[in-house]
Parts: sequence; C-alpha cells; structure tokens
Amino acid sequence: MTSSLRTPDPNPGWLSEFALAETRTRVPILYVEAVPARVDSLGQIEHIGVLLRTSPATGEITRTLVAGRVLHNESIRDALHRNIEKDLGPAAFPRLPSSLVPVTVAEYFPFPGMTPLHDPRQHAVSLVYVVPVTGECNPRQDALELTWLTPEEALAPSLLNDLEGGRGHLLKQALAWSGATV
Repeated sequence: MTSSLRTPDPNPGWLSEFALAETRTRVPILYVEAVPARVDSLGQIEHIGVLLRTSPATGEITRTLVAGRVLHNESIRDALHRNIEKDLGPAAFPRLPSSLVPVTVAEYFPFPGMTPLHDPRQHAVSLVYVVPVTGECNPRQDALELTWLTPEEALAPSLLNDLEGGRGHLLKQALAWSGATV
C-alpha cells in the first residue's frame, strides 16, 4: 500500500479513499485552485507563485497551482483557505477576496482533448482565484517548492506548457483577469 501525501480528510466519515475513487468515476468533483500572488501597494501583481509537486494523477514531478477538493459541508472560502495553507504553510497569510467570484470556472475531463484541461482521475469542476499572500510561504504536504515568477516569466510558453493538466491555460486567464498580461 502506498502512503498518501494528500490532505487528511477532516471528516473521514464522508468518503473513504475507495469510495472517493469510485465516486470520481461517476460524478464531477468540486475543487478550488489559487494562483498565489505578491502584489504592490496598488494591488498590481508583481510575482505569482507556481508549485513543484508530485502529481497525484501520474506520480511525476510537475509544475502546478495551489489546488484541492471542497470537502463535504465546507464553504468555498474555507476550502480555499485550507488548500492554500496545505500547500504554502500556515504563515502564507492569504488575503481572500471579500467576494468569492472566481477568475474562471475550469472543467477537467478524464479524456484528453475535450477541453484544454485534463485530469485522468476524474471529471472535475474547479473555481479559480488569484489570491494575494503577504506572509512567508513554505511548501508543505506534496508541494516540493514554490517558485515566484514575474508575470512576464509566468507567460513563457515553456512554463505554460509545463503546468500539469493544461493549467497554463488557467494561469494565462488569471493574469489577463488581473491586468498583469504583457
């Protein structure tokens, strides 16, 4: 049996690992994703954070965004905060937006080519946010490191193509939404 580096389910009575795997084959699962950002005093993005982690889908080392499931009876705000803390550490100090309107809604399919986004484990829907962080970020759990990039560096085709599951598409959308595109 392999050990899990994922976030322990605080409500283990909801679904076991087996039941979750079975559910993933039958219904879409809701996720939140965050593009961590360092912003200036006017709120303009100076740097965004990209994680290096072991992919839960393939086991490969890959670049990705902060992401995780919304758990049963968990608000979207709480899920966003929990997953940022899970990946960036408790001292990241995210500044969650007062209105939780996402930058975009992403849809992942288990079969490549249906959308630019792909997750071989499941059909998933993800609410994507740009979240300023003001504290010290220390990757945890399955996140190996966090790389801070300028918007120009983040838009490099080599980086966008390297992001897991087509997330380069989401990163471009997030930067365009924030006005940080060049």
